[in-house]
Amino acid sequence: MTQPLPFISALLGAERPLIMEVKARDAHGGDLLRGRTPGDLAAAYERSGAPCVSVVTGRWFGGSAAMLTEVTSRVRVPVLLKDFVTRRDQIAAAASAGASAVLLTAALLPRESLEGLARECQEYGLTPFVEITHAKEAVGLPDPHRCVIAVNNKDIAARERDAGDLDRSRALLPTVRAAGTPCPVSASAVSGPGVAAGLLAEGYAALLVGTALLRAPSVEAWLRAFDACRAGPVVPGTLPVPATASVRPSALAPTSAEPPLPAGPVAEAEGAPV
Repeated sequence: MTQPLPFISALLGAERPLIMEVKARDAHGGDLLRGRTPGDLAAAYERSGAPCVSVVTGRWFGGSAAMLTEVTSRVRVPVLLKDFVTRRDQIAAAASAGASAVLLTAALLPRESLEGLARECQEYGLTPFVEITHAKEAVGLPDPHRCVIAVNNKDIAARERDAGDLDRSRALLPTVRAAGTPCPVSASAVSGPGVAAGLLAEGYAALLVGTALLRAPSVEAWLRAFDACRAGPVVPGTLPVPATASVRPSALAPTSAEPPLPAGPVAEAEGAPV
């Protein structure tokens, strides 16, 4: 069996197994950069001990291809490209720009395309970061020990504007582990340090944290709180409820001042050749 690729090794060897994300806008169009540059954010994450960084280049979240190059030029840790990847040339471009892993969204790809793109990633020395929402999507991936399988706790069909369902991560963890990945990840809706600590206590090897860190007044303070939660008596099966779960849907609606959003990931990826 070949050794895990650097992205996976970095997470499995990390004291804080958090993929810290750079993203321009949230799902409602709200500004997450707040005057900071993607490169500066990524560099700050690396100084804070991030084992890996994620950068969202998809237009749906206000991203651009240039963000990937900016981030990889500023950090030495492995970088995950998050976009709606549907073509082999996108994987080649990611490798050329210095990415170490590439998001593959199972819900948007025919099975044959998903498996082909995963192999293409591996041929370029990249880690396929396969994001799933159903158990069947985790099974049968090529060389699963060289893949990250991540459970997306949010609903892509709702443009990820929902509060998230952490029970999905709990329910799918046994299937994800059985699929053969050494690095099961829970992604999205990780709303605070307590939620993060709880997910790791449940058995996840790593987490992807984006909006919560980007909105935090201090990344260092967020991480100290995370460390404190992990040191405390977190009981598996008692995940904290995200604060957003109690917010009325009307309170989450975008205001007229927010920039218009693209039609969403399904429209963005639909019909793209592989």
